[in-house]
Amino acid sequence: MAEWINSAFRVYLRQRYRQIERFMQQPHETQRLLWRQLMQYAQHTEWGKRYDYGSLRSPEDYARRVPVQDYESAKPHIQRMMHGERDVLWPGRVKWFSKSSGTTSDKSKFIPVPGVNLRQCHLMGSRDAMALFYHRRPDASMFAHSAMVMGGSWERFAPYPATMFGDVSAIMIEHLPWIARMNFFPDIATALLPDWEVKLERLAKAGLSNPDVVMIGGVPTWTVMLFRRMLEMSGKRNMLELWPRFQLYVHGGVSFSPYRSQFQDFFPSGEVEYMEVYNASEGYFSAQDTANAEDGMLLLLQNGIYYEFLPMEEWEQEYPRAIPLWEVEAGKNYALVISTNGGLWRYLPGDTIMFTSLHPYRIRVTGRTKQFVNAFGEEVMVDNTDRALAETCMATGAMVSEYTVAPVYLQGGQKGGHEWLIEFERLPADMETFNALLDSNLQKVNSDYEAKRYGNIALERLMLQAVPQGTFYRWMRARGKFGGQHKVPRLANHREYVEEIKELLRESA
Repeated sequence: MAEWINSAFRVYLRQRYRQIERFMQQPHETQRLLWRQLMQYAQHTEWGKRYDYGSLRSPEDYARRVPVQDYESAKPHIQRMMHGERDVLWPGRVKWFSKSSGTTSDKSKFIPVPGVNLRQCHLMGSRDAMALFYHRRPDASMFAHSAMVMGGSWERFAPYPATMFGDVSAIMIEHLPWIARMNFFPDIATALLPDWEVKLERLAKAGLSNPDVVMIGGVPTWTVMLFRRMLEMSGKRNMLELWPRFQLYVHGGVSFSPYRSQFQDFFPSGEVEYMEVYNASEGYFSAQDTANAEDGMLLLLQNGIYYEFLPMEEWEQEYPRAIPLWEVEAGKNYALVISTNGGLWRYLPGDTIMFTSLHPYRIRVTGRTKQFVNAFGEEVMVDNTDRALAETCMATGAMVSEYTVAPVYLQGGQKGGHEWLIEFERLPADMETFNALLDSNLQKVNSDYEAKRYGNIALERLMLQAVPQGTFYRWMRARGKFGGQHKVPRLANHREYVEEIKELLRESA
């Protein structure tokens, strides 16, 4: 029975892949058509009437008329929607809202998830990811065996209980079609538990009882915690001793580079694959379509999102000019601007991306518009630090669990620099060698940092402090950001995070 279901899914996903191929071949036409559909859907909403969507004739008209928005601009409209108002940003009443993790702020963001956005963006994105995987892996058996998702939780909005909000992963799990629930493991109730420590313990016990797990999806940080607990409870050396059929780990939310060596220890087999996806609270944007992670992720152009891109020089402008897909260049950092079937209009999610390919359009996430270090003109992005750290670990045999970076500002006659707090899973043999090599590798991947480091004219060599294992988990818990989609902020152009962690260490000394 299970093999028959998997075969049926294989046929369905093959048909979906043909549709994906069409938008890969006609990306600009696909995006222009989707833009027209979005304008038609929303023209009678309050927002659509304000900007007279019905009279717009081209994406260029749209860009001239509607300003780029951030969350603060959209927040008053979203709050009204959460209290039950209809036809504000999207037709009808929206019942579900995804809650962002808020990595750069203590405030949470609530993003509308109307039914069409859930079905034709988030859930469709998951199907597209599977279509891409089955295309390159004919022996895939995701629907013949058990699949686990490290999801979040949802709850009712107290001021208006007919509205629900939670992690986008939880909303997707809650609305899984019945056929997808057949191999979902262990059960929906466990997957949606709000207490992460209780959830991890139950998932670990359930995982030990089922050798048939073939796939797991989740943010690397919390997946690592689950695997460590399972190995601790079982006494096994790696996860393949527990899950011998395992084929695929689907990850997203943070760069996989710092975690890759840990997962290779968990799954010491060339048969296990890793697939990066970009499923944010605002939409399911992309999925890895080749076996090589360096190729980037295929931009999903047919799933209810019209894309624009903000060049780096426009980020701080009062009236920034975003460009359409057909004007982008490979190798440049852009802030993502989206218009969606969730009611977001020329909206900045806060993520930065770089195109790795234009035929087809593939991207990689390089960071956040508010997660960078640029105190001295070095313009260091998360993608730079992830890559430098991965190269350094590979060369030294070290293994990193978590890290964060902050600037060290000029004081008196001293030069500036960067301070790194790193939690090691496996320490390097020589910390001084690791430090020097990390600084050298960062210069290799960022020419601005290299220029500022030349001759120590503007920047001293980075300073590194190894922190005890468990430090970042304790810090995240203290901030009320433990579990789910919460992620350790890698970079900040201020010292708030670094000083909080150092204070935590002093208190526990």
